Amino acid sequence: MYSFSTFVKDPNAKLDYGIDWSSWLRPGDSISASTWSVSGPDAALTTYDPAFTNTQTTVWLSGGTEDGTYLVTNHITTSAGREDDRTIEVRMEQR
Repeated sequence: MYSFSTFVKDPNAKLDYGIDWSSWLRPGDSISASTWSVSGPDAALTTYDPAFTNTQTTVWLSGGTEDGTYLVTNHITTSAGREDDRTIEVRMEQR
């Protein structure tokens, strides 16, 4: 069974979220590309300023609709050609 992290975000907040891939990467391999996508009840949650290092990825999120739940997926490619995804759940709540 696959599980993912869940976060609570205020719709007005602009925050960064990251994934540490170091335990998944094989010795000598590193992240060479990273993309982010959002699925949810609407297009109100947006990604911006994505970044990555050899072992970690980061994206900033802004917006979102109160009481909405979004899935934010990070797809990486490694220098050895491996590809994989990790998804985080972001729930919108007024704080």
